[in-house]
Amino acid sequence: MINKDRLFYGSCFALITTAFSFSIRAGILEQLGKQYGFTGEQLGTINSMWFLGFPISMIVGGLIYNSVGGKKIMQFAFLAHTVGILLTIFSGGNYMTLLVSTLLIGLGNGCTEAACNPMIADSYEGNQMNAMLNKFHMWFPGGIVIGSLISKFMTEANTGWEAQIWVILLPTIVYAYLFWGQAFPKPKTEAAASVGENIKAMLSPLFIFMFACMALTAISEFGPQQWVGLILSKSGADPMLLLAITTGTMAVARFFAGPVIHKISQTGVLLVSAVLATIGLFLLSKVTGGTAYAAAFVYACGIAYFWPNMVGFVAEKIPASGALGMSVIGGVGMFSSSIFQPIIGGWIDSAKTEAAAQGFQGDALELAAGQATLSTMVAFPAILIVAFIGLYFWTKNLKKA
Repeated sequence: MINKDRLFYGSCFALITTAFSFSIRAGILEQLGKQYGFTGEQLGTINSMWFLGFPISMIVGGLIYNSVGGKKIMQFAFLAHTVGILLTIFSGGNYMTLLVSTLLIGLGNGCTEAACNPMIADSYEGNQMNAMLNKFHMWFPGGIVIGSLISKFMTEANTGWEAQIWVILLPTIVYAYLFWGQAFPKPKTEAAASVGENIKAMLSPLFIFMFACMALTAISEFGPQQWVGLILSKSGADPMLLLAITTGTMAVARFFAGPVIHKISQTGVLLVSAVLATIGLFLLSKVTGGTAYAAAFVYACGIAYFWPNMVGFVAEKIPASGALGMSVIGGVGMFSSSIFQPIIGGWIDSAKTEAAAQGFQGDALELAAGQATLSTMVAFPAILIVAFIGLYFWTKNLKKA
């Protein structure tokens, strides 16, 4: 018998593990840099392993989902998470060990998406499916809120970065317990269970278009968030509170996603999201002090619906792509984020050099470099505005036809 509630709650705790690994790592970046002398580019490369492991395991998980089942994929996720967390704690700041441990955590995170997205899509129908996918993905920003606050208070208490990493193990143990002995639902359609049919559906123009858009939605979300501690550390606003506000707003927005999608449609939500994300990111690149919190709220309203509704769009509009299609869409999002992490780190280093050449020093130097980097990132959601305008009118005309 399928226990949908227990499976759903297990999925949520697995995503909280992913969120903790994201937010707590963001919170300790500055400590790692100072303690071990890592450059921005080196920190970016460590970050990139988290994003690289994600798409690898997502795509492999999507390919084998129908043959091995979601349960075994989640068992591997638990193994990868546990080993990755422990390796990080006992790395002693060794650069190569941090690369490997971060990669393992990324692999565990990707397995979570590969197993849980299709499981939820197969458990529910129509608007309820979209609502449950959003509620599931609510726990990524929700977990980031909790994780970022934990990181902030532990950092202020001088507990050390290793103690913060131990916290990630707690939701890992909870999801392992909830998934223990549970059966996963079967795919809804016969085509969705065939890798050949999955690939055929993924070669459609619509899927290829969404594939390209997902790369931009992901970096629009994960680029600024992962670097908020360094980028806005001298803005006059608390970086971890900015992260908490951003992710808290996202969590609330995703919880109430069902009525919003019903009112303005899935593609309408994506278009409005791109507009708000562009405005919010632009404001973050210009304002300082308390105003940055308001800018973070606007930015959060923009990126909140990107990830779950991109996955939901594929599940609903291209159902024959199956678990593989959902995994590939998520995978390209994380892969693009992986590619851009060291690039963003390099942008920060270059911006610091330029600002120093202009005479900036100390906190003013850090702020100028951070804002310049955010200004560069505005291009990502701005491109999406044009793309989603086209998608909105295409789907509208398709309904009329």
